Amino acid sequence: MNNHIKELRRLAKLSQEELAKLCKVSRQTINAIENDKYDPTLQLAFNIASILETTVDRLFINK
Repeated sequence: MNNHIKELRRLAKLSQEELAKLCKVSRQTINAIENDKYDPTLQLAFNIASILETTVDRLFINK
């Protein structure tokens, strides 16, 4: 599933490591999500959206 996480994370001036710590996951998990290699759980998607001050439906692009 394509997403806008990298762009929104950069706008928020957060590194992958910083976002990962806030979400209580590894940096590798954030990297995999950003590169469409891993689909996050619904809870993680909501956590990322909250931290990036957006909504889940704006984070992800349904192919």
